[in-house]
Amino acid sequence: MSTLTASSRISGLLKQWNISDDHSGVSTGAQWLKGEGGRLVSSSPVDGAQLGVVHGASHAEYEQCIKTAQDAFKEWRNWPAPKRGEVVRQFAEELRKHKAELGKLVSYEMGKSYQEGLGEVQEMIDICDFAVGLSRQLHGLTMHSERPQHRMYEQWHPLGLVGLITSFNFPVAVWSWNTALAWVCGDVTIWKPSGKTPICSLACQAIAAEVFKRNNVPEGVSVLINGNREVGEWMSRDERIPLISATGSTRMGKVVGAAVSERLGRALLELGGNNAIIITEKADLDIAMHSALFGAVGTAGQRCTTTRRLIIHESVYSDFTKKLAKAYGQLRIGNPLDESNHVGPLIDTTAVEMYSNALKAAKEQGGRMLVEGGVLSGEAFATGCYVKPAIVEAAPDMPIVQEETFAPILYVIRYKGDVANAIAIQNNVKQGLSSSIMTTDLREMEQFLGAAGSDCGIANVNIGTSGAEIGGAFGGEKETGGGRESGSDAWKTYMRRQTNTINYGTTVPLAQGIKFDL
Repeated sequence: MSTLTASSRISGLLKQWNISDDHSGVSTGAQWLKGEGGRLVSSSPVDGAQLGVVHGASHAEYEQCIKTAQDAFKEWRNWPAPKRGEVVRQFAEELRKHKAELGKLVSYEMGKSYQEGLGEVQEMIDICDFAVGLSRQLHGLTMHSERPQHRMYEQWHPLGLVGLITSFNFPVAVWSWNTALAWVCGDVTIWKPSGKTPICSLACQAIAAEVFKRNNVPEGVSVLINGNREVGEWMSRDERIPLISATGSTRMGKVVGAAVSERLGRALLELGGNNAIIITEKADLDIAMHSALFGAVGTAGQRCTTTRRLIIHESVYSDFTKKLAKAYGQLRIGNPLDESNHVGPLIDTTAVEMYSNALKAAKEQGGRMLVEGGVLSGEAFATGCYVKPAIVEAAPDMPIVQEETFAPILYVIRYKGDVANAIAIQNNVKQGLSSSIMTTDLREMEQFLGAAGSDCGIANVNIGTSGAEIGGAFGGEKETGGGRESGSDAWKTYMRRQTNTINYGTTVPLAQGIKFDL
């Protein structure tokens, strides 16, 4: 698909959702406010075309949104959870109808391949399906009391307003991970999307608003507040928002976490990753090759789960790196809406500058280029956002290897001895999101998954570091933030737990056998 055709089709899609070229980015669900704050200009990194201008919120509009959300929560929390689940089910049906169109918009505004854009929308559908089932399983526990004729149990109640601060690399999926769970739990959501991908947020809000209107959902259950950094600061410091879920860099997460903790709020942080694949001498090298290739270059290296490091046993190091370099030579870079291409652009020229600086630092610190990187030029790459995926032979203690660079740079590291040495190298970074081991040896696998193994929130065997499924809780340890989104029991993050004790007897015995008689 040509970029001209893509731009024309995207424009048509936005009109279908009543989104103009100059549009407010502030919505309480049933209505769009004026957007009297800063302007956000969305330009595609694919071809530089401007998708539109989005107007962010003023502080007065922010206050209006929060008040509307508070009023909505008072009603929404009393809806039966299965009824809330039915609304989410209908939202998933609308996403199915719009999957191709929304996938194109994600690809065009963010720059990831169209297949990945479709995959992102499918993640939205999947988490909605998960949440619908969950709406009938928000269960607590019953416990035996030590006191006669007493009963104890735990139950979970909606938390309230949930603030969502999301990143550009998954402009719709991460919102849905949080939102679908929060909605069925009885919460209302306040979404501050990335200023680099605001148009995607308008489309999501428009689709949700239509479903909400059909079901008479109170205005304010889904609030969208586009804007600059100050909007995130307002949310982080706002005592009326008990939970802030923030996805982005570790630097950003530390700022948000400090602001939220200062007011004793809750923070769900999903931050940076410096993910590694260990390839042992007993690995299936074909599986390892496919996993490493997509892990390193998928989304042009702009995933928090992107493979940044390969830790390879010395016995297979030479053969594997030669084959990997050859595979890199077959990658096609270009317009991500052309499905014959493997790698699209970085999000903007700032990301390109960070990529170039990282390669420069790697060379200065003693890294050896196995596959040269560089910024691509020419008519097809006129935005200046297209770069070559690079492979650097590196030492594990090089400072640049300890950092996360949001770009397609892969560091390959040789290890000797048994798998414990590789695990030590993998764990010796500040981040702890995703990890993988390639092995056919059961003992190596179990050692990697054991208590002395990978210190990451995600640890895979014979699959790459990217591509988490909705059923498992997603998140990591250390500077990744410790938060968990999506599946498993992550729903508990969006609720408050209450312990109840019921006395159905005629006396009032005290716990621990305490006597207090008059």
